[in-house]
Amino acid sequence: MMKYLSKDLSLRLDEGLCIGCKLCAVVCPHGVFTIENQKAHIADRDACMECGACALNCPVNAIAVNSGVGCAEAIINGLLTGKETCCGGDDCCCAPKAS
Repeated sequence: MMKYLSKDLSLRLDEGLCIGCKLCAVVCPHGVFTIENQKAHIADRDACMECGACALNCPVNAIAVNSGVGCAEAIINGLLTGKETCCGGDDCCCAPKAS
């Protein structure tokens, strides 16, 4: 799996605010989050592409990330390699899910 901007990642999780809804783990395209003891945890920080799907879908704002850079990188890599990326459009992992 590709690793992204690990030393400069903006991803932050406030486990104290987390209500264990699991949306971050569901929407993350790279499995960055796990749910343990009914709380989200960052399992693989280096896999985060900063798409923002987790933060957009967190109902209690326990997750913060400066989205854009990683998502743009994924789109560019997809164009260069010919592989599809989910970044962009209403069915994207980065689009907020309806409640």
